[in-house]
Amino acid sequence: MRVEISHYTKAIKGITVLDDVNLILEPGTCYGLRGKNGSGKTMLMRAIAGLLFPTSGGVFVDGKKLGKDIDFPASVGLLIETPSFLPRYAGFKNLQLLAGLRGVAGGDDIAEALRRVGLDSDDKRPYRKYSLGMQQRLGIACAIMEHPDLILLDEPINALDPSGVARVETIVREEKERGAIVVVACHDAEELDLLADEIFVMAEGRLTSHEKAGG
Repeated sequence: MRVEISHYTKAIKGITVLDDVNLILEPGTCYGLRGKNGSGKTMLMRAIAGLLFPTSGGVFVDGKKLGKDIDFPASVGLLIETPSFLPRYAGFKNLQLLAGLRGVAGGDDIAEALRRVGLDSDDKRPYRKYSLGMQQRLGIACAIMEHPDLILLDEPINALDPSGVARVETIVREEKERGAIVVVACHDAEELDLLADEIFVMAEGRLTSHEKAGG
C-alpha cells in the first residue's frame, strides 16, 4: 500500500483545521506526528482513514481517491481518540463482534492480538470493569487484529504502564517488519523518537517541519 496526501485542506465552520497538507506514506515505515493539542494531528489521521471529506485536495490510496474512487482504505486499523466498546461484553467478545463486520479476522487472530497487547482472551470480565490501561490495550488490539496494511494510532501509550509502553514499541516494530504503514501521534517526544522512523511536526493544521527519528 502507498498513501499520498495531496494539498489536503479541510475547513469546518470557517476554521481551517488542515491547511494544504502534503505527505507520502510508504510501506514498512512508522511516521510520527508531533504537535500541541489542536495542531491537527487527530484531524490528519481522520483524513487518512477517510473519516473526513476535504474542502480541497485529497488522500490517494494506491492511486485511488478517498471519497471518490473508494470510501475508505481497503486495509486499515485505527485507534483514534478514546477507545469505546460495548460495556457488558468481555474484550474478546467485543473484538469478535467487530471482526464479524468484515470477516477478515477469526478467533485465532483476535486471541493473538489480545496476547500481543497483554490481555487474556479468556478473561470474562465485562469491558465496563476494565481499567483505563486495559481499555487502551483493547483499542490497540482492535487496530491490529486484521493485520492491516495501514495502522493509525492516536496517543497509543495513554494510560499505559511501562510494560504496556514496551508492548506498543514491540508491536510497532513488528508491524513495520511485516510491511505495514504505521502512523503514530504521541505527546511524549522521547517515546515518539523511539517509535518513529520519520517525524512530522504540526502546528495550526500545517506540517511545519520534518526530521529523521531514532525508530
